[in-house]
Amino acid sequence: MRDITSLLHRITQRISINLREQHFDIHPYVERTIPLSQMIKFYAFYGITPHHPLNFHFSHSSLAGSYFLGKCSVDHSILYKSDIRGDELKHKGDIFPFENASITVHEDEAIDVRDSFLIKTLVHNFSHDPESLENFFIHDTLAMHYANIHGSPTEGCFMEPFSTVDLTTQHDCVIGRFSYIQVGEMSHLKIPAGTIWIRKPGAFNFLYRFPQHILDRYILYDPISGPPRGIFMDFLEARKADFKRVFDVMHIDPSIKIPAGASLDRYAVVKPKVQIGENVLVAQRSYLENCWMGKGANAQENCYIINSRLEGYDVTAHGAKLIHSMLDRNVFVGFNSFIRGQMDHPVRIGKGCIVMPHTIIDTPAGITIPDDHLVWGIIESEADLPHHSMAIEQFSRISEGLMVRDMMFEGDGAAFVHAFRHRIEHILEANGAYFDGIHNQGHAQKNRFIAFNTIQPYPDGDRMGMYPTIDIRP
Repeated sequence: MRDITSLLHRITQRISINLREQHFDIHPYVERTIPLSQMIKFYAFYGITPHHPLNFHFSHSSLAGSYFLGKCSVDHSILYKSDIRGDELKHKGDIFPFENASITVHEDEAIDVRDSFLIKTLVHNFSHDPESLENFFIHDTLAMHYANIHGSPTEGCFMEPFSTVDLTTQHDCVIGRFSYIQVGEMSHLKIPAGTIWIRKPGAFNFLYRFPQHILDRYILYDPISGPPRGIFMDFLEARKADFKRVFDVMHIDPSIKIPAGASLDRYAVVKPKVQIGENVLVAQRSYLENCWMGKGANAQENCYIINSRLEGYDVTAHGAKLIHSMLDRNVFVGFNSFIRGQMDHPVRIGKGCIVMPHTIIDTPAGITIPDDHLVWGIIESEADLPHHSMAIEQFSRISEGLMVRDMMFEGDGAAFVHAFRHRIEHILEANGAYFDGIHNQGHAQKNRFIAFNTIQPYPDGDRMGMYPTIDIRP
């Protein structure tokens, strides 16, 4: 394992240099939580469809579990059970709107990972950085368990478990566990754990921070004590065996009927009593059990939908979990949210609600959120609703600012709501929710007949855990 150890040392050294201004020591995180011995146990795989021409290159890399669509170039990079999903990369000639400008894309956008260690991390979407429209890079970033990088690029950064950077360019930053950041561009910042920060300069600024004692129950991460732990990890570990079977077996026939326009990913777990409707997208590593997915709904990567019903056109963003939950139509549940009721007392979320990213609704008594409400933070009972939710119409009337307990908002509430509504509509369109049999194809239709190819690492010797050099350029 000499080569893989040397590669990890190189990555660690570079990230440490990048984070020197933050006085952040990355070595304990690497030494105590990265299972190098696991590397030889997994294969890498990449997907092929007619809609994503392959231009694939990687060399001297350890790649466990990653799938790539579209153009990709990976060098000297370890990807451990991560998903690099490049099915929204821009094409030559596309027009990218930015502020008052319309920028022409000069060449097809390509993924460029290089020296990173991504542990069970999802990387998806396309570059939203106007300075690097053609390069969806990650570089030296180390992202830990179940982090999301949505709308790369990043650089020499460190992301703790269950953190998300969304449509954000970050330079040499540290993102604390279960933090969600969507701020455009940030540099040399250290974001505390449990921070929810959404900003559009000149328009709005939303800031919420989870109380530390509550956050520690759900996800606690101290590298001295070993891997991440808490309610989130217990929940995932209890279902780990189901994913092992999916990845151990090369060919699995769908266990449920796949209706017109819908797609069920080969690497999703489907337990008994699951029904999916037309134009439903069930993505990689999602988990369905005893649930109803209405027309146009989706379960994105790392989503868990258990004992729940989604009426239709509902968005369950990357990493969100729904347990004993009933969603009316057009409900958005954001990244890594955790929504849990009980069998006799489910969580009911009304039509048109926006559950913001990294929201926790966890109540033994059940709860009902009325139609068209914005929800954030932690909700454990009905008494929490006035401090962690608001009618969208009321929020839209905010003209300057508002403070509600631990939430602070500045700017234009209508602009904030409009941005979310626009984003949700784009997600539904991109996922193919409105496909009519001919027009409006999206991911659900384009990925319906995806083919996966696997690659095995060297089984022993100095290169054990590394992969053969591969260069595929059709």
